[in-house]
Amino acid sequence: MGARLGVNIDHVATLRQARGEDYPSLVRAAHEVLEAGAHQITIHLREDRRHIQDYDVAAIKLVCERYGRPLNLEMGANEEIFQVAVAAKPDWICLVPEKREERTTEGGLDLGEKAFGRIKDFCEKIKLEIPSTKISLFVEADSLTMEQCLKLQPDAVEIHTGEYARTFNRGEPITKYIELYNQARSLLGSGIGFHAGHGLDDKNIIPLLEFGKFHEYNVGHWLICESLFGGLSQTVDKYLALIQKYGEKA
Repeated sequence: MGARLGVNIDHVATLRQARGEDYPSLVRAAHEVLEAGAHQITIHLREDRRHIQDYDVAAIKLVCERYGRPLNLEMGANEEIFQVAVAAKPDWICLVPEKREERTTEGGLDLGEKAFGRIKDFCEKIKLEIPSTKISLFVEADSLTMEQCLKLQPDAVEIHTGEYARTFNRGEPITKYIELYNQARSLLGSGIGFHAGHGLDDKNIIPLLEFGKFHEYNVGHWLICESLFGGLSQTVDKYLALIQKYGEKA
């Protein structure tokens, strides 16, 4: 099997919350995405509930179960949100940093000396209370962070590709990022999944596909924006074709 595509549908909820209505339907969006062949649904339940709401988690989990596909729940290390996760039992929890004032997740988890213990405790809490749920860590691709990740023994890491994407979009060289990602993959070894996410579109993903070492790509904002013009299922279908074009390198 080649690389997987996870589709983040947060911004369908952003549009819904803008008017406080019950449309556009997040459940319908999840159905269309999975019907088009996406490998999983990703949603981020933020502390400020700016888009995804508590009730969405259980609803989208049911859609994923219908299609036999995983739900990847992004969340900060927050007790209130953890209780939502305990009830829904997502297939994956991706731990992400979160600042209320940011527009979107702006970087990877802080796994430095002060923060490491808190994240370690939270990972152990997930393993104890939701043992069926796999853990992913949303991180930067530097060697020190990879070493810290190894101590936490996650099922996967998801590399924050935001700065890479911005660099590519400005037409600047990206060689240093590819080298950094290659080093990170080597440090992790083969036992931990290697995922990519943030800022990816149909152009800047191509060098990563050619690189061929990511097992999964989580793409949201660009896909939802593009679907305004081409339709959601059609946009997902085209993106899947792009990923599949590069074969089974990962």
